[in-house]
Amino acid sequence: MSALRDPDRLWTGDRPRPDYEDWAAPRRPRRQEPPPPAPEGGGPPPRHHRARVAVAGVLVGAVLVAAGAGVAGLGGGSGQAPRQVSLPAAPPGKTPRTTAGKVYAAVAPGVVSVQAGSASGTGFLVDRDGTIVTNSHVVGTAESATVRFGEDGERISARVLGRDPSTDLAVLSIDADAVGGRAPLALADSEEVRVGDTVVAVGNPFGLDRTATEGIVSGIGREIQAPNGFQIDEVIQTDAAINPGNSGGPLVDVRGRVIGVNSQIATAGAGGNVGVGFAVPSSTVREVIPRLAAGRSIERAWIGVSTSGERDGAAIESVTAGGPAARAGLRPGTDVIVGLGGDPVRSPEDLADAIAERSSGERVTVEVLRDGERRQVQVTLGERPESATP
Repeated sequence: MSALRDPDRLWTGDRPRPDYEDWAAPRRPRRQEPPPPAPEGGGPPPRHHRARVAVAGVLVGAVLVAAGAGVAGLGGGSGQAPRQVSLPAAPPGKTPRTTAGKVYAAVAPGVVSVQAGSASGTGFLVDRDGTIVTNSHVVGTAESATVRFGEDGERISARVLGRDPSTDLAVLSIDADAVGGRAPLALADSEEVRVGDTVVAVGNPFGLDRTATEGIVSGIGREIQAPNGFQIDEVIQTDAAINPGNSGGPLVDVRGRVIGVNSQIATAGAGGNVGVGFAVPSSTVREVIPRLAAGRSIERAWIGVSTSGERDGAAIESVTAGGPAARAGLRPGTDVIVGLGGDPVRSPEDLADAIAERSSGERVTVEVLRDGERRQVQVTLGERPESATP
């Protein structure tokens, strides 16, 4: 098949270009005619024959020019003047800025790129003293990082004041003089967020400086796995495009207030954004960041069980060896927790909430269903370890 008949085969210049016959459809062989008799005494052929040959040459030349130059070969020799085209100019004035554009203009100056070792991500100012929020998985175990306000900004050294892998949050500090006149980003109340709210994510996906993407809140009260294997609750789901490099950046509402810190995406094996992103809620940021900035560690109560959803309870799937539940005699595959410390437990989320409200070392009564009977077991809660035990 010739190249013109196969649109997937294009001449790229890495091999000799085919001649005209290779690029055109095969032509029917021309019938051979005997040449006209030569005039007596020899001499040139009749004048009308030479004219026909000349016209044929012009026609072939026109086809080749048109094939090689497209419309540029048309219109020659028509006797008409070249057509003059005057492109209309747009009316003066700027296009009105969209809501997302206004939000971006207000938020972007306070957003930074974060580099910690080989890892990179995003962060944002939360005060004029140089406090910056980002993700724990962005800084990892580093004690320092480099931040920059825009790709043309200078690189600024930052100290890692603290990190909490259980919520995937970390706090950095830069010199207050480096903040300049940039305004910090305010935190909204994430408890007021509703599905369908318009949101804007600002970050540095794939190293692209302060990119904005717009979407909505797709879900609330989600759960994702923290870098240390524990569970992060009350997470906000959004369809605003979030990709590698957005981690640690703000998810803001239409008033430019932070409702969450972009942390994870679901990829469905595609390796990129598929419209399902997750942000740690601002209510968690309010709780964790001041403690980290003050150099305090985050201590959490721990019972040492893995549970799954069960009708009206949290079914124990596994028990951590040597943990509080194991010492109290709770049994995996048999016990279903239906209450803790007087609080009803109807789901694993209820159990997590009940434990989060308590402190390590506190003794609580755990009510379980075992072999169809309700039993009460006394458990002394422990301190959550650095990572979940598989």
